[in-house]
Amino acid sequence: MPLGLPSPRIGLAASELHRTAPDGALFRLLLPLERIVREELRPEILALGQTYDALAAGVLAGYPRLIRLPTRRDGGLIHLVAAVVSGDPARRLDAMIYLLDPDDPTSVFPEGLALKRECVIHETVFVSTLAHAREWFELARVECGFAPDPLQDTQFDFASQTIALIAHDACKGEMVDFVRARFTFFDRFRRRIATGTTGGLLNDLAENASPARAPWVQCFHSGPLGGDAEIALEVLENRCRRVIFLEDPQVARQHEADIQLLERSARITTERTMCVSDRASADAWVGSCEKRRRARIPG
Repeated sequence: MPLGLPSPRIGLAASELHRTAPDGALFRLLLPLERIVREELRPEILALGQTYDALAAGVLAGYPRLIRLPTRRDGGLIHLVAAVVSGDPARRLDAMIYLLDPDDPTSVFPEGLALKRECVIHETVFVSTLAHAREWFELARVECGFAPDPLQDTQFDFASQTIALIAHDACKGEMVDFVRARFTFFDRFRRRIATGTTGGLLNDLAENASPARAPWVQCFHSGPLGGDAEIALEVLENRCRRVIFLEDPQVARQHEADIQLLERSARITTERTMCVSDRASADAWVGSCEKRRRARIPG
């Protein structure tokens, strides 16, 4: 690690499909990153039992910072939840990578739902797709002072991409403040989409910033009226590959099924889609992307 920076601490789990098939997402993620893991980032990896077993028998065999937790059945996810909420900085996770098969019913077991919820509450990035995991490692390298990988440049070509911006009622003001502070970044995207009320607020913001422009955000229905489902279809049909969804974990969500539909669409398209669920993680993502962009500017 350069500059004396501490190594990241990562929680890692993968659904059965992603850790047993030879071309499973777990191996497609880590095989190209083996040198980066072993020699550059050197993260401490707290891996759920069978995920650990798959790695220790192959790509990360002998890696001393790979730690085995119990299996999910034996409470491994509860260990990860405890690491997310820990008040001890030495035990807290910097990221939770949970490569989820959309057909894996264990993802909606209480401990799985609690893990995602506590990540949102405690502002720990929750990564559930292959595309997001690959991007997280690239940005972690940049944050640690390593040169960007030019092979990843197309992943960060925002001028060709669409981003969805969604927020629960209690988070809409936070979304507006966030986009206002990062307006130049979001303006680089080819297209922005949002559920109804959030999109209206962002268009009002953009009109003040650049009144001559057409509507800055394409608005769909509000979430309870089906907007989440409309955006899920945009994701499935490869018209949107990035979602920032500022969730309020404290409220009872009458449209929970629609939210899960949107998350499921991201996991179905795991090769190309990422979804961020809290302001701190979204802000860190934007900051790291900007740092990477500056590092790629010649001279």
